[in-house]
Amino acid sequence: MQVSIWSDIRCPFCYIGKKKFEAALASFPHKNKITIEWKSFELDPNMKTEPTRDYTEHFMERKGVDRERALDMFDSVTGIANEVGLNFNFEDTIPANSLKAHRLLHLAKEFGGVDETKEALLSAYLEQGKNIDDIDFLIGLAENIGLDVDKVKLMFESDDYTYEVRQDEMEARNLGINGVPFFVLDNKYGISGAQPVEVFAETLETAWQKHSKELTIMSPEKGSSCDIDGNCD
Repeated sequence: MQVSIWSDIRCPFCYIGKKKFEAALASFPHKNKITIEWKSFELDPNMKTEPTRDYTEHFMERKGVDRERALDMFDSVTGIANEVGLNFNFEDTIPANSLKAHRLLHLAKEFGGVDETKEALLSAYLEQGKNIDDIDFLIGLAENIGLDVDKVKLMFESDDYTYEVRQDEMEARNLGINGVPFFVLDNKYGISGAQPVEVFAETLETAWQKHSKELTIMSPEKGSSCDIDGNCD
């Protein structure tokens, strides 16, 4: 059964939601039959990367809040992240466009290592204060994961995988998805946001039961039939 997950590397609740979903999946009895597909979603496709700008000031401007309110919001999200083993570091976060990172994810999806790449990118942005729009950093990250560095370099010399990112985003719009994270289980069940582990677990079970029932209907026990050579039984 497939689970499609739309998310952005810049989204703290996408990382939190990832951890909560993984916790639910870890105890799911059919976890080995679940396939996860990461889908691209840019919260701000037009965002300008500003490596030297203070992230708090950037956040204040974007959200229209004062510094005290911004810091309170950071503390709140950081506390939620701590509960799932994450250590967000908004003080050192670099405001950065995420398109290049999404393109790297699509390359990893094609050649292997997408789960490791997704985890590394989220941690780099939200915990380590790295610039996810910097090509040299992304090449180094890819190399550490074990991706083919030559393929990564060639990608960044072109527009490769930009189309795939846009296709994911168009699919999201067609489904009415306007916020992330968003989880779609078996193309039927949607979960919006970083829900509690219990919600993911219950929805996984519901989707699996429905999925298994449909497979049984589509693939009944073999009955009488004839093959292409005219042999019947």
